[in-house]
Amino acid sequence: MKTQILVVDDDMSILKLLNFILSKDYDLVIKNSGLEALSWLEEGNDPTLIISDLQMPYLDGQTFVRNLKISGFYRDTPIIVLSGAENLENEVEGMPFKIDAYLQKPFNPTSLKSAITMVLNLYYTSGHAHNN
Repeated sequence: MKTQILVVDDDMSILKLLNFILSKDYDLVIKNSGLEALSWLEEGNDPTLIISDLQMPYLDGQTFVRNLKISGFYRDTPIIVLSGAENLENEVEGMPFKIDAYLQKPFNPTSLKSAITMVLNLYYTSGHAHNN
């Protein structure tokens, strides 16, 4: 069974690119907003990894991630942020919760795959992995 990754982004070109480069190796669930993603998670779904944009309508990525980190169930789910934010490093470092990795848009697909591999390896070796 493939590792399930929840991808949250409102940019269709990014979603198509992510689907193209990741769907061969991972089971992708794609949501267009933080609200859609939270609704999907509230149905009891448990992805191994979440990739989220920060700048989205309705519920921005920072609020979405904050909601996950304060929940008991998703607190340890690793998160990779993809964002076009100009000061992404400062924005991520200023967050009151842990982001496992972040990449600036436009991103290099190889860098993203490396970040996913690194984050998943840490997740599985840390003992946080749920038995999906």
